[in-house]
Amino acid sequence: MICPNCSFDNLPGSETCARCQQDLTQLDVPIAQDRVQRSLMEDPVSVLGQHTPIAVRPNASIHEAIQTMLTRNIGALLVTDDEGKLVGILSERDLLAKVAGEVALTEERPVRDFMTRNPETVVATDTLAFALGKMDSGGYRHLPVVQDGKPVSMISVRDVLTHFTRMCNG
Repeated sequence: MICPNCSFDNLPGSETCARCQQDLTQLDVPIAQDRVQRSLMEDPVSVLGQHTPIAVRPNASIHEAIQTMLTRNIGALLVTDDEGKLVGILSERDLLAKVAGEVALTEERPVRDFMTRNPETVVATDTLAFALGKMDSGGYRHLPVVQDGKPVSMISVRDVLTHFTRMCNG
């Protein structure tokens, strides 16, 4: 990274110039090259729209949760406590990894036995890039959107794909 002050060739990612101590952090700020990159970097999660989250209580039966997912055609349910605070998420992956093969034995067991506790979340003002980064690093397809610990929405990879497809076709 070339210092704009003294032209010294610093190591990539340097925060200050090794020669003149000039601040170099502003040189590392990514710049959007097109509208898709601009949307990723600048648009908040809220641009994907509000999707009323479907939630169950931790003591709901796994059978009830599966029926809700099938009836609503959704890939994940949020799990909330009596105050509406998010305590977990039950996804298709949880069902495959923790329930499949045991259904006859587990139909009446509670969701809390199978849910993923304390799931990663975002807030509506987080950028799309931040949300996608969490989804990618964690291998998630669904991410709860919370406000004050309570779910207000849920986003999915499909929501993000739809957003960018519309952007590219519009």
